[in-house]
Amino acid sequence: MQRKLKYLFAGIILLTLVVSGKALFAQSASDFRFNEILVNNESNYTDEYGQHSSWIEIVNTSYSKVNIGGCFLTDDQSNPTKYWIPNDSPETQIAPREFVLFFADNKPSRGIFHLNFTITEGTTLYLYDANGKSLIDEIKIPAGQKADVSYTRVSPDGTDWSFTDHTTPRSNNDHTRKASSGEKFVKHDPYGAGMVVIAMLVVFLVLAILFAVYRIVGSFFQAKPKAKPQGAEATAKTAETQPLSGEINAAIAMALYLYQSEQHDYENTVLTIKKVSKAYSPWSSKIYTLRKNPRI
Repeated sequence: MQRKLKYLFAGIILLTLVVSGKALFAQSASDFRFNEILVNNESNYTDEYGQHSSWIEIVNTSYSKVNIGGCFLTDDQSNPTKYWIPNDSPETQIAPREFVLFFADNKPSRGIFHLNFTITEGTTLYLYDANGKSLIDEIKIPAGQKADVSYTRVSPDGTDWSFTDHTTPRSNNDHTRKASSGEKFVKHDPYGAGMVVIAMLVVFLVLAILFAVYRIVGSFFQAKPKAKPQGAEATAKTAETQPLSGEINAAIAMALYLYQSEQHDYENTVLTIKKVSKAYSPWSSKIYTLRKNPRI
């Protein structure tokens, strides 16, 4: 049983390490992607100084918060560490599926989100990991850039890009209405039969899993059957458990009757205690309780 418990605890620890490792891997900077770029900013989004600068939007495609601080942005592949993103600011903590905007104005003194280079048509942007060697993403800005028209990734998880005059800094590029999950399900299952089948399967599956779990856990704590007694011990235990026969019961009753009858014959010799009535008691005598006057 102890060996089984050791295997059980080892399995739990191994499962915990696998889940923890997967969670840590999911929080890496490799989930960042270039999402939208505007080169010619004439009347579009302004920075905190009111300036119309070129801007670069990056999206966190994961479903966990990731810090972009420590990564590098550059327009020169031979210089991958051209702009280091400070990692000591809470603003670089990017929430799941959220965006961060950098202004390519060559004015890094204005803040951590102002790059030390500018972008033009034909520029290729690179995003490197904190080691300055691992390339996370790259995008080449095509020719034909128009004023206030951005070059956007159609979907954060896709690879297709297109031009749009409906810029969306710090938000999703796709604002078209999409059918909800419920609407899609109703479209494929208008009568709900599939929903009923799926619900029943889920319930039975959960019950089966619970049965298996309780069965396995119960086997660890189930007491082992005791060894059966052998020889004279087994005969004695068998005799103890068997009911008495009628002859034996009659013999026992007769013996008890004779015993009680013999006790009755010697009844006169039984010594007992009898209460004796006595009216006088020194404790209640008045001669000892009355005060005696002293004699002169």
